[in-house]
Amino acid sequence: CIGGGMTAERRLSIMKDSRIGTYGAASLVMALLCKFLFLEALLGYGNVLMVWVLGYSFSRAIAASLIFDMPYVSDLDSSKSKPLANKQTLPELIFLLLCGLAPALWFGWQVSLSLVLVAVVFRIFFKAWLMARIGGFTGDCLGAAQQIMELLIYLLLIVFAGLGYLSMGMIE
Repeated sequence: CIGGGMTAERRLSIMKDSRIGTYGAASLVMALLCKFLFLEALLGYGNVLMVWVLGYSFSRAIAASLIFDMPYVSDLDSSKSKPLANKQTLPELIFLLLCGLAPALWFGWQVSLSLVLVAVVFRIFFKAWLMARIGGFTGDCLGAAQQIMELLIYLLLIVFAGLGYLSMGMIE
């Protein structure tokens, strides 16, 4: 989905293959390396455990929010993630996003608001890209969205730390 295949059908068949390819291996190594470097860069700014909790929860909430308004494009009969094919209700989406964003309150309103803006922009572009490439989402796409969003969260926190606006340990 991310790098290969000339047609939507070919991209979906590539994603069905359980073997990891060159793009997958390179992406995995780069994501892990970036997470290590980003978290290491935030070590001097307080409670890195809260950074990790925020990255974990909010990135998953944003990824899972794609289920709300996108079609599931994998074959339901052979899918390993059939529950993903069920649409979310609006109350479920709101609950998901509020729970995902709750840890951001630890960092103050500026960080929380910035996270929401970054997440909205990312979600708009990622959704449009998936719709153009495969016409919807699969479990692999949600995983990619989660990984990218987690890295964006850490990057945003690094920017706030560099500007001196990162307040860890108190709710403002």
